[in-house]
Amino acid sequence: MSEKALVITPTYNEKENAIAIITAALAADPRIEVLIVDDNSPDGTGDIVEEETKRNPRVHLMRRPGKMGLGTAYRDGFMWALERDYEYVFEMDADFSHDPAQLPIHLEAAQTADFVIGSRYLDANVTVVNWPMRRLLLSYCANLYVRIITRMPLWDATGGFKCFHRRVLAAIDLKDVRSNGYAFQIEMSYRAIRKGFKPKEISIVFSDRTHGVSKMNKGIITEAFLTPWMLRLRALLGQI
Repeated sequence: MSEKALVITPTYNEKENAIAIITAALAADPRIEVLIVDDNSPDGTGDIVEEETKRNPRVHLMRRPGKMGLGTAYRDGFMWALERDYEYVFEMDADFSHDPAQLPIHLEAAQTADFVIGSRYLDANVTVVNWPMRRLLLSYCANLYVRIITRMPLWDATGGFKCFHRRVLAAIDLKDVRSNGYAFQIEMSYRAIRKGFKPKEISIVFSDRTHGVSKMNKGIITEAFLTPWMLRLRALLGQI
């Protein structure tokens, strides 16, 4: 198996960030390639990335017909990666809230773990920049809630800066992953741990986006609230 790594980045109206985030990710490590999963962005993000794919063979584009959600974007990206020879598969946001310069640190940590999570709350230390206090408290308490219900040994179960070994994604029935918003992060970690895979959290500095708008909404929050209970129930029923 090669040491190639793929960074999967979902986009919807990210034309201000797309080329910059691709450039930064590719500069972080020569093993890295980037897959942009674009949900038919009205602002032309997909067209911008398509032009970049013509110039750089390390850049790839998956176009989808419309706004289908974060979870399905990563799921489609994972299946695309499994059809090719990538050993490491990343999740990373397009808005620079995840620092591409930390990609090599994830790769290093992946040498001693099955999957790596960039944590905003490792050992109860908060490393979030420029978030309103209300949103920070909501996120921090949500992760305590998830930790208690699922019993996962994770400080940041909703974090979306991750690196999976290929073997983890291959062992999970991706078509059965039902969550779509931030709950997708909870479900992927839960399924991986249930399969016996070892996680490792590393501390990251998480910065709020400087361009574009957040995709957070009430539906995403509700799904994240209900998903831990659904996972526990399905585990008890032997469905996970």
